[in-house]
Amino acid sequence: MPIEIDQIELYCSPNGDKWLFCNGASSLPVVRHIPNAASGGAASDLPVAAFLSAGQSGQWGPQHSALREFLDQTMSGAAPGDLARRPAVEALLLTAARVRTFSQLGHLTNASGFFFARQDHLFLVTSRHVLADVPSRHFPDRIEVELHVDRDNLGASTWFTLPLYAAGAALWRQAMDTGGEIDVAVLEIRKDRLPPTAVFEAFGPEHLPSFDHVTPIGASVLIVGFPLGFHDSLHHLPVVRQGVIASAFGLRFQGKGCFITDARTHRGTSGAPVVMSNASMDVSDAASALPWVLLGVHSSTIDMGVRDLHVDESLGLNSAWYADVLLNLTGD
Repeated sequence: MPIEIDQIELYCSPNGDKWLFCNGASSLPVVRHIPNAASGGAASDLPVAAFLSAGQSGQWGPQHSALREFLDQTMSGAAPGDLARRPAVEALLLTAARVRTFSQLGHLTNASGFFFARQDHLFLVTSRHVLADVPSRHFPDRIEVELHVDRDNLGASTWFTLPLYAAGAALWRQAMDTGGEIDVAVLEIRKDRLPPTAVFEAFGPEHLPSFDHVTPIGASVLIVGFPLGFHDSLHHLPVVRQGVIASAFGLRFQGKGCFITDARTHRGTSGAPVVMSNASMDVSDAASALPWVLLGVHSSTIDMGVRDLHVDESLGLNSAWYADVLLNLTGD
């Protein structure tokens, strides 16, 4: 017996376009596209098969992934109403988390981070200098991470505390290679200590680019974070800056495990994920619900010590550490 469905929101884009799964005029299921108010377009229906076919012949978008996930859930016996309770926001925005550092009760700095899951373990990823930095004498003893706690109301959030030390020993993991310290750190999060209604998305090994893939110079990337702590304060969501790959991806820039991006960034973006659309890359089906490739971890802007501050403009370049270091940092 077919499941009777009125309408279920599949996906809402950042500009307000919506895609709904609903019964059409002939009671056959269709995907209804409702453009945002600014575009002034009329709603249109497309049969499910045609909608999926159009996605496969063109660029596969998050709305197509959402439909496929919904169909998988329905065929496996999951209640279709469960999907309606997903936040009406792109999954990428739920991977990033606002981070605050503290020394005892004193608030020190703001930063960015993101979630990475491997097998049964969950980690917060950020820049290592967010957790400890000798040159600036920055030594917090704990951080706080903002979490959404209500799928139906993104305005509801809480701060989740992660201690940085236990019995004098650092709790985070960091790495070194032949080029020196890598400015990436991970903190494991005990999932049983999270709020039971915590809402977030996590990258995983399936989101890393394949070893032999070459990302072209000038390829477009997004940096998802909280520059100067700025964010959507109503829905507690990050903002996205666009940039391009500015060095040969896959090579170690100046002998370090990083690459360069050309993007406008600010303090507070340290620890943000650097991603690109998976439309031009091979990503497994396991990554289809989060259709982005995790290329790196944003570290900091790059400047030249010999630059004349009164004559020369800033380079506007940034360093990002290759994300494959996460395989080492999150292993047993």
